Amino acid sequence: MLLRETFPVGSFACNCTVLACGDTKEAIIIDPGGSADKIAEICAHYHLEVKAIIHTHAHLDHIYNTRDVKETHGGDICLHKEDLFLYDGIKQQAAMFGWEPREVLPVDRYVDHDDEIVFGKDKALVIHTPGHTPGSICFQVEHEGKSMLFAGDTLFRRSIGRTDLPGGDSKQIAESIRDRLYSLRPDTLVIPGHGENTSIEEEAAKNPFVSA
Repeated sequence: MLLRETFPVGSFACNCTVLACGDTKEAIIIDPGGSADKIAEICAHYHLEVKAIIHTHAHLDHIYNTRDVKETHGGDICLHKEDLFLYDGIKQQAAMFGWEPREVLPVDRYVDHDDEIVFGKDKALVIHTPGHTPGSICFQVEHEGKSMLFAGDTLFRRSIGRTDLPGGDSKQIAESIRDRLYSLRPDTLVIPGHGENTSIEEEAAKNPFVSA
């Protein structure tokens, strides 16, 4: 059994996920951009032990409550090294959007393509998908014959991540989606960084920005 709670957090409605192995209660937190109290409530309700706090990328709305989650629950802060400049620049990002400046804690583990993050009997496979940011990554989890992809801001329902912010690259994001995401199982459930869920099959057939 896999426990999953996905919910929008912060003023940008980033999709944060608490994902846990139902047998061992070991969990990962994906993109804690806000609502640290709700994350704590879910962890308490299911009696979860947080093993890792993982980020699809280091934009402000995906990392803003990372420190709070780490200090409350522990777990390794995981990030792709190519996004360290954004992570360390959280104060500059906050200033751009009028958010209260925050300090970040050091990254515990740098992850790259094909790495695995283990939580109990389950694991999240890291897929490096540069384009939205240089260090954008997606996480694929397969459990009991089903496949899920936590796509961050790389792939949305009928859209893709913007590439006009520092480190963005429109050619790279198209290549990442076509070569590394559309090659996944067609029935893979896609949980994007914002908005509604979709599937690899749907986006490969209907996404107007990147065709299969």
